[in-house]
Amino acid sequence: MKRILLKRFPVLYRARVAQLRVMRRCRDLLPGTDFAEQRAMDAPFVLKRHQSLLRRRLGSSDPRLQENKVTNLRLAAARVDGICIRPGETFSFWRLIGRPTAGKGYIEGLLLSQGEVKTGVGGGLCQLANLLYWMALHTPLTVTERHHHSFDPFPDDRRTLPFGSGASVFYNYIDLRFHNPTDRTFQFRLWLTDRHLKGTVSCDREWPLCYHIEERNHRFLRQNGRNYRQNEIWRKRVDRGTGRVVGEERIIGNYAEVRYELPEGIVPEEVESVEVREVSAKLPGSGS
Repeated sequence: MKRILLKRFPVLYRARVAQLRVMRRCRDLLPGTDFAEQRAMDAPFVLKRHQSLLRRRLGSSDPRLQENKVTNLRLAAARVDGICIRPGETFSFWRLIGRPTAGKGYIEGLLLSQGEVKTGVGGGLCQLANLLYWMALHTPLTVTERHHHSFDPFPDDRRTLPFGSGASVFYNYIDLRFHNPTDRTFQFRLWLTDRHLKGTVSCDREWPLCYHIEERNHRFLRQNGRNYRQNEIWRKRVDRGTGRVVGEERIIGNYAEVRYELPEGIVPEEVESVEVREVSAKLPGSGS
């Protein structure tokens, strides 16, 4: 009922967003969390490198919005590039980037809002959040806050990561946060080329483990006349010296409505109900 009211009455939605933003700012003022702010070193031991295409075919969306997204990503990446997460510190996506406004140079881009694909200033920053989250999964950093999109808006187009392995962000209460529980310092580096958003995550000392991420139990389903997509994301911890797997964990469970025509040859499995575990709740708001 709350979601329906917020969608039907925009003034209520805006008031709720404003309330959540104030609540987030107030919580962040409380003692107990040391946020990462320093860029004082170049960590020499690279744990993970990754890149993502800047321009992909996203349904029937205006290609100009892809170019606008590149502008937004360039501005936001510069605010995060070089950040060091020292022992006991917490990385916060929005505390580093700040509110993406036109006055700061951000322009219209694609974002997901209230279950729909829309446009808005600063749209497209989820691609940066996706990259940071994927790299963080290859470190011992603890993910303390991560949100996911509530639906699958576009068919796969040169997708290299498993479905549902990204992160949704919306200033400032839908954040992406990592905590450093170790005695090492970690650092993110980010840059753009003509074709890619690129990044690395490094450590100031060699870390004894590496991490392998894999998708399991992926399937398309049909329930009550609608198509859905489901999978699980697992992480294996591997000893760098011996190559032996020393542990594994299920880190994400995804179940989302598909908002596009399924590719030819994919026949969804008809189901009456689906058991979904450990899917993070989506707070009222949007995701770029």
